[in-house]
Amino acid sequence: MQFFDFGTIFFLIAAVVIFFQLRNVLGRRTGNERPPFDPYTAARSKPQDANGKTDNVVSLPGKRTAGPNNDEAYVAIDAFAKPGTDLNKGLRAIKDQDASFEPKGFVEGAKMAYEMIVMAYADGDRKTLKNLLSREVFDGFVAAINDRESRSEKIQSSFVGINKADIVSAEMKGSEAHVTLRIISELISATRDKAGDVIDGDPETVAEVKDVWTFARDTRSRDPNWKLVATEEED
Repeated sequence: MQFFDFGTIFFLIAAVVIFFQLRNVLGRRTGNERPPFDPYTAARSKPQDANGKTDNVVSLPGKRTAGPNNDEAYVAIDAFAKPGTDLNKGLRAIKDQDASFEPKGFVEGAKMAYEMIVMAYADGDRKTLKNLLSREVFDGFVAAINDRESRSEKIQSSFVGINKADIVSAEMKGSEAHVTLRIISELISATRDKAGDVIDGDPETVAEVKDVWTFARDTRSRDPNWKLVATEEED
């Protein structure tokens, strides 16, 4: 049989004393306590004025509304695209549905996604592509990769950089925001056959590539990520 030594007994007594002290300080639950504050429930509560009427305007936490009385929400958009143009109107429409949308930040994110997609396609990285492409575009990319692999061909590619990326159109399609960019990049790319011979491209030459890509996201979704939904290569 094992016995408690003096140190063990001391710590047990100390633990009991601390427990009762905390109980006295924090108190006991009686069932009449106020529930914890829920900002979303509070936001849905409709305050009443002095006449007892309900105010229908509710401000959600972190939500900025855009409209005639809140033009400051469009400042970044107006600086990006001339007010009154179709592009400005389209960007404003997206802003109305997604208060976090900023055109400059979107372009930077799209440029990063562009490089990731181009390199993932060259490497046959289906996992990366699946996270960045819509189902239809993903199926098309995978079909091309499968066809390439069936012939034992490989793409040797090196991404040099993006020279220019401009938003050319923006619009809401139902709850989906669609933004189209014209991207001019530089890429070193060559396709080699099973024997390692170059059958397309040039492994020593930097080529200019012009693409028109459209990204989209459902503004009702909590997922903040945009996905590539359409591609077009300019001549």
